[in-house]
Amino acid sequence: MTIKVHPDWWKTLFDEMYLKTDARSVCNEDLSRREAEVIVQLLPIDPGHRIADLCGGQGRHSFELARRGLGECTVVDYSPHLVEVGRGSARISKLPVVFVQGDARETGLPGDGFDHVLIMGNSLGYLPHADDDGRIMAEAYRLLQPGGHLLVDVADGERVLEKMTPNAWHEVDDDLVVCRHREIEDGRVKAREMIFSRRKGLVRDQSYAIRIYRPGELKKLVMDSGFVDAAIHTARSQSCRFFSSRVTRGRRGSRVTDSITSLSWAIPWAICPMMTMTEGSWPRPIGCFSLEDTCLWMWPMETGSWKR
Repeated sequence: MTIKVHPDWWKTLFDEMYLKTDARSVCNEDLSRREAEVIVQLLPIDPGHRIADLCGGQGRHSFELARRGLGECTVVDYSPHLVEVGRGSARISKLPVVFVQGDARETGLPGDGFDHVLIMGNSLGYLPHADDDGRIMAEAYRLLQPGGHLLVDVADGERVLEKMTPNAWHEVDDDLVVCRHREIEDGRVKAREMIFSRRKGLVRDQSYAIRIYRPGELKKLVMDSGFVDAAIHTARSQSCRFFSSRVTRGRRGSRVTDSITSLSWAIPWAICPMMTMTEGSWPRPIGCFSLEDTCLWMWPMETGSWKR
C-alpha cells in the first residue's frame, strides 16, 4: 500500500505530541550535552561568535552552547509550539538564545551576520521538492559572514536503504504507543505514524516523508550552493551510519585555508525513526553513544573556500 503524504506535513507534526513521542532524544539533556561537545570539537566557536541554528526546534543544541559561554545563538524553526517552548526556556534560564518562528529557506535574518550555521538532527529533506533543500543551503550561505562555517548533520542514505525495517512500534510511557509503517519511494522514506492511547484509543494518524542523502549527494548539495571543498565524515554503529558535512565560506576573491580537526557523531534515534528497531522490539537509542563506545574518527583537514 502506497503511503500518501501531504506536502505540508512538516507544518503540523512538530507540536506537543512530538515532544512526547521523541522525548528520548529531543528532550534528553544528557544527549544534548554530548552532542554539543561534538559541535564544539567540529567548529572553532569562540565567545562572542554568532550562531544560527536552522530548524533548531526548541533550541536544545543552542542552549548547551550558550551554557558554555560560546556564542550568541539564534534558533529558527517553523513550529510555533517549539519556538514558544524555547522562548519559555530562554526566559527561565536567562541564556542568550533568541527564537525566530520562520522558514529556513527564507529566514529574514541579516546576511553576512553569523560566524556559524548549524543544521542538526537530520533536518534536511522534509520539504516536498529537492530544490527546497538547495534553498536552505543557499540561505545558510547568505547568512554566513566570509570565513564562517556550516555544519550539517544527516543520516547516511546508503545505510538507511540497507537497514530500514518496514514496521516498528515503541511505548512512549504507560499510556502512549507509537506504531510506524515505512516504505521508500522516489528517494524518500515515507512513514505512516499512528499514536494510540490506552485510555483514548487512536490520538494521531499522520504521514510524513524524509528525503535521504548519500554522502556524495550531500556534498554536491552544499557545493552547488557556493561552498567549496566540503568534506564528508562518517560514523558507523552496528545498525546505522551517519555523516556530517563541515564547510567554510571564504572571502570574495581570496582563498582561506586553515587546519581543523574533525570527528563524526551519530544523531539521535528518534530524529531518524525509520532505523530505530524491528517490529515489537524495545526501543533503544541507535546513534546515541558515549565517547567510550563510539568509534570517533579524527584527522586534520585543509579547508579552502571562496564565494563564487
